[in-house]
Amino acid sequence: MALQALQSSGVAFRRILSHFPEELSLAFAYGSGVYRQVGPSADQKNAMLDFVFTVDDPVAWHSKNLKKNWNHYSFLKVLGPKIITTVQNDYGAGIYYNPFIMCDGRLIKYGVISTNILIDDLLNWNNLYIAGRLQKPVKIIAMNENIALRSALDKNLRSAVTTAFLMLPESFSEEDLFIEIAGLSYSGDFRMVFGEDKTKVLNIVKPNIAHFRELYGNILQDNPQVVYKIQQGRLEIDKSPEGQFTQLMTLPKTLQRQINHIMDPPGKNRDVEETLLQVAHDPDCGEVVRLGLSAIVRPSSMKQSTKGIFTAGKNF
Repeated sequence: MALQALQSSGVAFRRILSHFPEELSLAFAYGSGVYRQVGPSADQKNAMLDFVFTVDDPVAWHSKNLKKNWNHYSFLKVLGPKIITTVQNDYGAGIYYNPFIMCDGRLIKYGVISTNILIDDLLNWNNLYIAGRLQKPVKIIAMNENIALRSALDKNLRSAVTTAFLMLPESFSEEDLFIEIAGLSYSGDFRMVFGEDKTKVLNIVKPNIAHFRELYGNILQDNPQVVYKIQQGRLEIDKSPEGQFTQLMTLPKTLQRQINHIMDPPGKNRDVEETLLQVAHDPDCGEVVRLGLSAIVRPSSMKQSTKGIFTAGKNF
């Protein structure tokens, strides 16, 4: 698997991790505080560090974390770990964030997500929220031997490549590919219209081409549908209807269903495979895929942002 674990540079992250309960199936850091970006987020030294903690038993983990870090939580803490877990699992994108926390001398934000919910999102792209984070370079700080999780992490990267291929021309550069991949989880995200930097995707990719190459290089070399000219940094893919149909059939299930919903006329009730065959022959295949992504991302990003109002309330 291409995801890289931290070596010596991970000491600062592991020091922060030591302030939390240990029962984590996966912990990673991401964003401008970890990887250099250009533009407004370029100040790495003072940037907030973003973490995601994946846990098998959220109720038990929150219960321990409330004892260790009571002041990290909003007013919801008085309702206890079961209610916090219900808010985490059932609203927004299945993750509970505690932001603006001072920890080991750094300002951090950390999200907690159930292992099962993360695996489901990685495989099926139910909301493409944390799965989208993991399509970009992250720093893995801790990961246990959960084979299903490791397999799902790899499948998520392969799905990102296939989806990007469908939205790209027959020949393109590595940078074109990585920009398309980095933008998948921002398709339809209302924050990219209101508030977020419009050049965010470019700012993520340009300084980190080597990290993207490390993440996706083996997948691209093993993919039978692409000619990967590593020295030139160029790629060529099969854009025939047959090639596109093969790619469409391997897309995550939620994206396939959204494409079917977009293309299926009222009352026709075609099955997904029939719709995907039609899309494979459509000159606007890439735009249809993009609309399908937007239909996943837009509602989940809005619901998660709304949830943040309650989970990021004044600590006491």
